[in-house]
Amino acid sequence: MRTKSRKSSFKTGQAPGSVVFTGEQKVDVTLFNYLNYNENEIEEAEFDNHKPFLLNNEPSRVNWYDVRGIHDNKIIEEIGNKFSIHSLVLEDVVDIYQRPKYEEYEDGILLILKSITFNREDLAIEIEHIGIYFKEGLVVSFQEDHSDVFKVVRARIHSGKGRIRRRGADYLAYALGDLLVDHFYTVLEFLDEEIQKLEDILMGNISSNIREDIHHLKKQSIFIRKLIVPTREAISKFSKSENELIQENSTIYLRDLYDHTVQIMDMVDSNRDILNGLQDLYLSEISFKMNQVMQILTIITIIFIPLSFLAGVYGMNFEIMPELKYKYGYFILLGIMLIIAISLIFWFKKKKWL
Repeated sequence: MRTKSRKSSFKTGQAPGSVVFTGEQKVDVTLFNYLNYNENEIEEAEFDNHKPFLLNNEPSRVNWYDVRGIHDNKIIEEIGNKFSIHSLVLEDVVDIYQRPKYEEYEDGILLILKSITFNREDLAIEIEHIGIYFKEGLVVSFQEDHSDVFKVVRARIHSGKGRIRRRGADYLAYALGDLLVDHFYTVLEFLDEEIQKLEDILMGNISSNIREDIHHLKKQSIFIRKLIVPTREAISKFSKSENELIQENSTIYLRDLYDHTVQIMDMVDSNRDILNGLQDLYLSEISFKMNQVMQILTIITIIFIPLSFLAGVYGMNFEIMPELKYKYGYFILLGIMLIIAISLIFWFKKKKWL
């Protein structure tokens, strides 16, 4: 997983509500995507922090400002001033180590979530800090870079399909949250594929690095669980809220979104149990193979014990040993040794030890 230690020194001694970006700058320029729409019309514009800030809110429409790049504290503060966003909201938006949460303020609602993706090459989970703030007729979303995780929702708005164009800002906030939750399903599908590969390997020849692979995937599952637990709590508060900014006809979709987070929790726990089972199976297979090796070595040792005894007896330097002067004594002794070895082998096979 791609995580970094929290740089608490950035905020040490700062007053509550201080806008201090705690992550690493990923882009040079902050981009803005502006969408203004209702059921019949849509208007879109894109600009960056080098151009005048477009502020054209129409109460009868939904105004969505998508901010890509949260590294510039001054720009975030400017956005807060233009939309009268509480300073505590801005503080959480630029703190990438903030856990997923749902907070209600006097004139708006904040939803902090994480966007996760799965890197197939490194088998690592990558996360992006996402902030969604909305109030009547206005949604302001915040992303760390220019990757635009909300392009699917934007395409739905442009197509005019579904109910999103007929609903308000609360439904748009739900749609954005629903997309981020769906990313968990995508990542879990990739994890399921990797777990299936490990199962296939365990059924065949066990490679030397499979233990590390199992441990790595267990860490990824634990990391997802740490993300989905607070996400579930945040969505639960969202779905149960009686805030006037959330329309009654949106609550059924919010409850469905909460059900998705519960389902994801079950999938994560199931994957963790499977990985624990694979780890136990790996240890059992290693133990079984070691027992097989020890069994072969033990059988070889048992076969050579009587042979070594005979060789030891006739290797003693006593002057009076009748067999020493017998013409065929050497060959007879070898024959006896061969008969003993063959007899032991047949006996081991009869006992199914070989």
